[in-house]
Amino acid sequence: MTSTILLTGGTGTLGRPITPMLLDTGVKVRVLTRHTKPSGGGVEFVTGDLATGEGVEAAADGVDTILHCAGSAKGDEEKASTLVRAAAKVGNPHLVYISVVGADAVPIVSRIDRAIYGYFAAKLGAERVVAGSGLPWTTLRATQFHDWILMTLEAMAKLPVMPLWGGAKFQPVEAEEVAARLVELALGEPAGLVPDIAGPRVYTMAELAKSYLRASGKHRLTVSLKTPGKAAAAFRAGANLAPDHAVGSRTWEDFLSKHYR
Repeated sequence: MTSTILLTGGTGTLGRPITPMLLDTGVKVRVLTRHTKPSGGGVEFVTGDLATGEGVEAAADGVDTILHCAGSAKGDEEKASTLVRAAAKVGNPHLVYISVVGADAVPIVSRIDRAIYGYFAAKLGAERVVAGSGLPWTTLRATQFHDWILMTLEAMAKLPVMPLWGGAKFQPVEAEEVAARLVELALGEPAGLVPDIAGPRVYTMAELAKSYLRASGKHRLTVSLKTPGKAAAAFRAGANLAPDHAVGSRTWEDFLSKHYR
């Protein structure tokens, strides 16, 4: 019998490449979407909202695995709770969750920490919901995607002088490589917290900005600013890095070359 996988966040940076990868394996793919969309191309679109819970139980009914990729700067823990409650009511699906490297290592103790690094606390909260759900589960932590680094630098480049996070380093990973790993995990047995996935190289933010400016043809002065707070200190200490799990192959330079080709 062909298994059915429910994908949340199917239209996002990570979800978009996951759908065709799943279809290539022969499974049935159901995608949760907030806006009504006609099914087609082998994909069943179901309307539901993780923020309100509307339609989520029906979306989870009859699936073997849920691949939870929907994420945002806020509300990840609440959305994970909504998904878990709905899934537990209609079955016992394998829940596969994507988190972030450093979720348990970036302390959020002040308003400044939460404003800048609250994403890490939200991901950790969602991880705990998944692990405590009673459902079979797997969680993968990834470093920042190339796409996120680019978006961040583009926003900084709107200013005449680019303000960089002093002392921060990143190990950007290709979203499609993370997608492939998630598909592998979704088709496998529940494994709990699995080894991290990270890009092939660690960069300072200044190095990332220099490569971005060269590739985009922009000219900006840069200035490194030291952000206060314990979360920023953890970032400078490398809490967001996974050098022992540099399994990605596509570098930042490769990404930029393709993007600006």
